[in-house]
Amino acid sequence: MDIVHKIGRRKTAVARIYLSEGTGTIIVNKKDFKNYFTTSTLQYKVQQPLMLTENLVSYDIKVNVYGGGVTGQAEAIRLAITRALVSIDPEHRLILKPEGLLTRDPRMVERKKFGQKKARKKFQFSKR
Repeated sequence: MDIVHKIGRRKTAVARIYLSEGTGTIIVNKKDFKNYFTTSTLQYKVQQPLMLTENLVSYDIKVNVYGGGVTGQAEAIRLAITRALVSIDPEHRLILKPEGLLTRDPRMVERKKFGQKKARKKFQFSKR
């Protein structure tokens, strides 16, 4: 099997993963993913597609991720891993799609408009 390259995005976080046959090591920005994502919730999010398809020790994953916060980065990695697993074996789609892992979350921060305090909040209006 060749190396599979996929991209996942969430908010402003972008994750590029390189998935290959291996023993189950996940390297995020040249660190072990357990050192990069310190909370168990974020570690679970990264491993979720591998757990559901029972491939926890089948593949080595190298990740380059930037932008956003740690939660956005973890979810971007999760989407990229899910896309890679589906490209390897289309049968995985039947497991991962109902869990909502193939959906790209489109919610992003709304931009600030000129003449306003924030995206929707206005400056205080005085009648007199």
